[in-house]
Amino acid sequence: MKENPVLIAREGQLAGQRWTVDTDEFLIGRGSDCQLVLPERQVSRYHLKLIYDNGRYQLQDFGSKNGTHLNGSRVQGTVPLQDGDEIQIALCVKLVFVGSDATLPLTFEPPVKQGNLLIDIGQRSVAIDGEELIPPLSLAQFRLLQMLYEANGAVCSRDEIVNVVWPETDGIGVSEQAIDALVRRLRDRLAELDEYNYVVTVRGHGFRLDNEPH
Repeated sequence: MKENPVLIAREGQLAGQRWTVDTDEFLIGRGSDCQLVLPERQVSRYHLKLIYDNGRYQLQDFGSKNGTHLNGSRVQGTVPLQDGDEIQIALCVKLVFVGSDATLPLTFEPPVKQGNLLIDIGQRSVAIDGEELIPPLSLAQFRLLQMLYEANGAVCSRDEIVNVVWPETDGIGVSEQAIDALVRRLRDRLAELDEYNYVVTVRGHGFRLDNEPH
């Protein structure tokens, strides 16, 4: 008899919520007819699905605009799932795949990130070494920082940044100069608490967050 696996949200406003994968094709996306509806603009209407086949679950990305990452690697096509795998959707939602209800922990605490900089997505606040940044970041600045923070050191391309920071534009009319100006403003705000360069430019590729303890 097949045991139903569970998805658990790790971060953000959905942190701690869980969904039982109770169909052989479990659709995830922004569309209202998905089994798991994620209303974020960065998520495609039909983003990915979990498929039960030959005794195990697999993940299939539908060629989504902002991508799906499995344990930090971008998914191309269909890949197998294992207990404990981390699924990151459009760099804005993280889910953990738990093999079955039988192995589901009674409580689930999202892992604490190591580093001097911490963000509270629910409160939209930023703190460095325990000191909160006041006044808060602008919405665009916070979206950029959250994206880099959740990428765990991976490089975020300019196109990905446009889609996350300015989702209402569909990527139209946002110049490279606008991105550079936003990065500069974010660096200036973080420098109010710590002059360490958290936002690193990776020439020809994009930006990443350097949040190693220092």
